[in-house]
Amino acid sequence: MSSIKWADAYQAKVILPENLANQIQLLRAQHPEKKLVTLNGSFDLLHAGHMQIIFEASQVGDILIVALNTDHSIRQYKSPTRPLVTLEYRLQMMAALEFVDYVTWFDETDPRRLLSIIKPDVHVNGAEYGANCIEAETVCSHGGKIHIVQLVPGLSTSALLRKIQDEKQPCA
Repeated sequence: MSSIKWADAYQAKVILPENLANQIQLLRAQHPEKKLVTLNGSFDLLHAGHMQIIFEASQVGDILIVALNTDHSIRQYKSPTRPLVTLEYRLQMMAALEFVDYVTWFDETDPRRLLSIIKPDVHVNGAEYGANCIEAETVCSHGGKIHIVQLVPGLSTSALLRKIQDEKQPCA
């Protein structure tokens, strides 16, 4: 039985934002033949729809980096009451996934600055954003491609929250 604690173990997959440029340079030098894939989002209240897009992202390249919005950026673009799960725990859950190689985070409401540092070979997005997403120009300007994943109907954090709210309603 291992004496490694989870709080330490998940850190092996975490790239601190301030180390991102150096880590990407190192990854590309060590693995020049491998395709680097990025996926970003809040991934608040992780669910099966998230699993599908994360897994598919892992299949379109060799090294998957998932970038999470910070709590601050989620409050800016979603709601002052979100996220439900703080960044620390979202990082841990993402790092626990076998098909995620690395996880990092960004404080902006969109990932373009982060993507200009990583310069992914492939950036994955959900169909709700489409191929002409805000990331497209940044990714394509560095020779990368956008890969779109179809959503699982009815699976979203917002839909889950509505369902929870409906369950809490008293009988009429």
